[in-house]
Amino acid sequence: MRRRVTPVGGRGAGAAAAALILGGAGVLLGVAVPPAQAAEVSFATHCVPPAGIDPVDGTTKVEITAPATAKVGDTVDIVWKFAQAASKNPDIIDLPANSVQPSGTLKAAGAQTADLAMQGPRENPAIPKGGAMVLSDMKGTLKLTAPGEVTLTPDAYTVNAMSTDTKCTPTETVQKAATIEVTAGDGSSPSPSPTPSDSASPSATPTPTATPTPTPSASASESDGTGGGQTDFTGKEVQVPYACKTPIGDKSATSPVQINARKQGGSYDLTVQFKKSVMDSPADIPKDSVKPSMEVVLGGADKGTVHVEGPMNPAAIKSGDPIEIPDLTGTYKPGASGTSTLSPGVLTVEALGTTTTCTPTESEVSLTLDTAAQPGGAAGGSSSSGGSSTGGGATGGGLAATGSDDHGAVKALGLVAGTAILLGAAVFTFMPRRRTR
Repeated sequence: MRRRVTPVGGRGAGAAAAALILGGAGVLLGVAVPPAQAAEVSFATHCVPPAGIDPVDGTTKVEITAPATAKVGDTVDIVWKFAQAASKNPDIIDLPANSVQPSGTLKAAGAQTADLAMQGPRENPAIPKGGAMVLSDMKGTLKLTAPGEVTLTPDAYTVNAMSTDTKCTPTETVQKAATIEVTAGDGSSPSPSPTPSDSASPSATPTPTATPTPTPSASASESDGTGGGQTDFTGKEVQVPYACKTPIGDKSATSPVQINARKQGGSYDLTVQFKKSVMDSPADIPKDSVKPSMEVVLGGADKGTVHVEGPMNPAAIKSGDPIEIPDLTGTYKPGASGTSTLSPGVLTVEALGTTTTCTPTESEVSLTLDTAAQPGGAAGGSSSSGGSSTGGGATGGGLAATGSDDHGAVKALGLVAGTAILLGAAVFTFMPRRRTR
């Protein structure tokens, strides 16, 4: 009869040894990595969307994750997670994926005080009209400068939806969401002041590309409008202030525009030029979705307007790619003889069934021409039909005091062609980046 022999220190000893190893590993891990803590707080919040949309009062729920313990001199990572945003996507249009970016402020108090800049990436699923806002986690860092208890409390935050901002502010005292117990460092002296996270998104500052114009104001070499004189006329780049009516509100800004002309018989082929795009597209834009046009204002001897327009975007624009702005073209058939001026006029941008109209608040001449009246021309101040399929005089004098166009408007509207919000509130967000000549 066989007897089963269990080696000394067998199964039971092995289990004990394994437990000791795991326990030891846990102790080591506990020493090397300070435990993290996560706490959720909720607070009443007042949110102010872009102009044209009513403010919203709701509840924000936030979870803050930070190490429970650290020492002076450490730089700790902090995460702000949205369990619930106070406002929803307005019932205007669907927001595409990766079009929403949150940023905010986290207040540190106690042993040291600081306002920490928090920001999340532009990452989100597609959000339907009226749907809950799904916001990415925001992150920031804090350098610890003094021993003691440091508390972390959420404060105001901003939701940027493809260049439009909704600003949300607490309307009650917010409870602390996390606490860090800070111990003295290993003989190191603390930093004199806290270093908040430098996580704010930097604004891209593109190199200005304005091209000097050799002729501030060009004029024909003969007054009868015929003959073998000058045929190409280069206007000067002018800075024009605009007031824009968008689908969801009013906006204003100043933008550069230049009008050039080429003489063809007694008429002139006009080209309204916009400079290169100063920003990249923050989201995908479908092809054939943006159509710009403008009414060039006539003055001097002639009166009325000339319609110019650009082609729709011929191809889809990928997120991150530059927005190329087409030239606006049309034909000017003079309606009067003498010295006539051309100024930027009302700009209209149609995109995905919406229309934005930008009207200048001041007028400045870009091009001066010596013209000769042509049959069917702009007809110096009285209403008349245009002399070509692409343009001609239309209204007499009613727009003479206006002169509008906007390179930045077309760019921003192109950027936001996917949504009415973008077509509205953010039209001119990036225009100040262009250097004024």
